[in-house]
Amino acid sequence: MNNSFLQHTSSAATWIWYPGDFEIVLANKMQNRRTERGTFFPVFWKIDNHYVLMDFHKVFDVPEQETVDIYVEGEYNVKLDGKAFEGSPKQITVPAGKHKINIKVFNQANVPAVYVKGKTIVSDATWLVTFEDKEWIDETGKASDISATKWLNAGSSNFNSPTQLPSQFALPVKEQTAVSTEKGENSMLVDFGKETFGFIKLHGLKGKGNLSVYYGESKEEALSTEHCETLDRVKVNSTEKKDQTMELSKAYRFVNVQYDEAVTLDSVSMLYEYADVKEQGSFTCNDEEINRIYDVAKYTFELNTREFFIDGIKRDRWIWSGDAYQSYLMNYYLYFDSETVKRTTYALRGKDPVTGHINTIMDYTFFWFLGIYDYYLYTGDKHFIAQNYDRMKTLMDYVLARRNKDGLMEWMSGDWIFIDWAAGLSKKGEVSFEQLLFARSLETMALCANIVDDKDAATQYNTLAADIRKKLFDIYWNDQKQALVHSRIDGKQTDNVTRYANMFSIFFDYFNQQQKEAVKKSVLLNDQIQKITTPYMRFYELEALCAMDEQSYVLKEMKDYWGGMLKRGATSFWEEYNPTKTGTEHYEMYGREFGKSLCHAWGASPLYLLGKYYLGVKPTAPGYATYSVEPNLGGLQWMQGKVPTPNGNIELHVTKEQVKIKAAAGAGTVVLKSKTQPTGNNISTVAKENGVYEIAVNPGSEYVINYKAE
Repeated sequence: MNNSFLQHTSSAATWIWYPGDFEIVLANKMQNRRTERGTFFPVFWKIDNHYVLMDFHKVFDVPEQETVDIYVEGEYNVKLDGKAFEGSPKQITVPAGKHKINIKVFNQANVPAVYVKGKTIVSDATWLVTFEDKEWIDETGKASDISATKWLNAGSSNFNSPTQLPSQFALPVKEQTAVSTEKGENSMLVDFGKETFGFIKLHGLKGKGNLSVYYGESKEEALSTEHCETLDRVKVNSTEKKDQTMELSKAYRFVNVQYDEAVTLDSVSMLYEYADVKEQGSFTCNDEEINRIYDVAKYTFELNTREFFIDGIKRDRWIWSGDAYQSYLMNYYLYFDSETVKRTTYALRGKDPVTGHINTIMDYTFFWFLGIYDYYLYTGDKHFIAQNYDRMKTLMDYVLARRNKDGLMEWMSGDWIFIDWAAGLSKKGEVSFEQLLFARSLETMALCANIVDDKDAATQYNTLAADIRKKLFDIYWNDQKQALVHSRIDGKQTDNVTRYANMFSIFFDYFNQQQKEAVKKSVLLNDQIQKITTPYMRFYELEALCAMDEQSYVLKEMKDYWGGMLKRGATSFWEEYNPTKTGTEHYEMYGREFGKSLCHAWGASPLYLLGKYYLGVKPTAPGYATYSVEPNLGGLQWMQGKVPTPNGNIELHVTKEQVKIKAAAGAGTVVLKSKTQPTGNNISTVAKENGVYEIAVNPGSEYVINYKAE
């Protein structure tokens, strides 16, 4: 392990553990809280657990003797310079000089974790950890100084108090009251006013009998005692009034509480459960409908940002790699919360051996690699890459072992090829979309191999990536259709053209400009090509159009699609929206009357689109060391907003005549299309082709750039 990847050394003590172990265990707890109508509903893929025995160590140069407090989750011993202290000391004294501290911890029930606090000796992410120290002692009693032990830097988060035990972590809650309550003879229908998530609290509960709580994202669902997706049953036996909080948090807007005649209930409230992350990005413009869409997208994303980025709050509450990948991108333009990205990445990957694709879905394995690629681009965090490189390699080894005779990815037993929820979408043969994601994943591996100086592997991955990219066009490009076809079966192209591989090839820059223009016409703007009805793939379709300077078209699509959900009463964005459906049809999915999630993370994509393609801010070097700003009003009169970066915000105000910009860090380039050469305070303008101008932006200064939009 190359410790030079650590970006800083903390002087504050924090709880530490083996990287990924806390995250995996927390994911196990969260994902296995899912119930359907009161029945436990676990995940259907392999889940891992923590290593039960852990060795933590670090060498310190101590300027003067100090007293060190030690807190541990588990049974443990402590060594100083190889000599063990008696028992399991809660405090040790360390003399001046250079010393190595080892703490070995065993914990079967919870993640082995330590918190060490002295004046200079503190536990933080610079400590080294291993789950097997492979230390052996020969017949003379001498411990071996040769070992094959693999050491990693410790994992940590923000558990910075000795009493803040990692094993006791829970999301914060706050009281919320209902907007309205309709009382029946032995029932209450409670409306919280909008989609929400948390623990239902029953007040003034008294009597003897049964009580049922039926949850609904819609009023119809809450009233459907036979078909609502989630419920709680309570046995009441109390001669005095009492309050009772439901054991599990759930998603709902409406709650239908029904109880026996011998039971009385005063009122119902809730404890709203949320992730304590801070908004940093923002967007407002002259169009109030777009502002409303942005605000509801924000709230949708808030609800689905929990211990991890999850898919939806009602039904699954699981970590799905394809959903999470989109959440990462939205996060970079709203919260820029790296910790939730890292937690989710660790949880999805799990541990070796790899026995199946992530979530059992081939494309979701590839989206995991893509998430690594973008994480590095947005954050510049080499340390996280180094910590996970071995896990990346073994996952890619699994993928490479499942290629067919032509070196392509094709369905094998145990695989689920998802792509999208779309009627009649074929998954047979060698699907072009999977090859495209495979190529990008290999490029990710090459990038990461170079970061950790694994040059031979980098060469291998680059060669494989180039081969798959070539095959993508040799096999799937059809000159007559001016597009990539959907698949190849038995060595022959199918006639079907779908949007998926074509739109990804645009913003991956796999197409040349001529191909991009052809595909825009033949696929993206072609109503004969099967339309997309999920926000999941609308995300990428609209991104491809934005990448082709079609912001005016995309703005109309946003108003039609996301605005269409708002017109139907949505208070958060849905898993799927088909404008042709009417009434309660909008709630149906998976063959169930209320199977559809009305609050799904992939519905919040305007956060990303408006930040990256309207404000136009994106990193061009890891961690925003350099970045570009290419604002595009897309028919708006004005817009303003903030885009977060690792070192502060980029602030923008844009009209058709002026751009105001201020950035906290990094070297930026504003790219403008203007009828005249831009002017302004202390600006340096470089003219490019076709009326495009570039203006350099340095950190700390506010620039006012006057131009004339085309």
